[in-house]
Amino acid sequence: MSAPPMHPNLRKLLDTAQRFFMEVEDLTPGKELEARLNNNHGPGTPLHDDMAALVRRGVKNNEGWVAADEIDGPNYRLSKISPPCAETRFFSITAVFMDSQDVYRGRYHLHPYGEINCVVPLDESAELMGMSGWQGAGWTSPAAGTHHYP
Repeated sequence: MSAPPMHPNLRKLLDTAQRFFMEVEDLTPGKELEARLNNNHGPGTPLHDDMAALVRRGVKNNEGWVAADEIDGPNYRLSKISPPCAETRFFSITAVFMDSQDVYRGRYHLHPYGEINCVVPLDESAELMGMSGWQGAGWTSPAAGTHHYP
């Protein structure tokens, strides 16, 4: 049995992510990387805006590849977009959706090797509690060994 065809917007996201991973594969997650990503690839740059547009379109049109699996009802969903593999330079890609009209805490988790997150608010006023406090669109990069509730 063959795998179902890949949604074209998912393919575009993976292609964009591949180019991004080539740039960051040897960098260490943490505050320095977070600052570098926000300075070089933050909102208003082609990389961030292209990725954000694909994610927003995937959620808005219910394309089935982004944040489709309910974790805590429809307000907290995720999708494993890609496991670590050669195509992604052994980065994994996960999309998380949190609808927090009221303050909402996601799952407590840790980052044994660190993490790089592209924050894509669907609403301009939305913010995520990251490692450096509340923030809207941009990048977070929790260092290895960090842990938190998003």
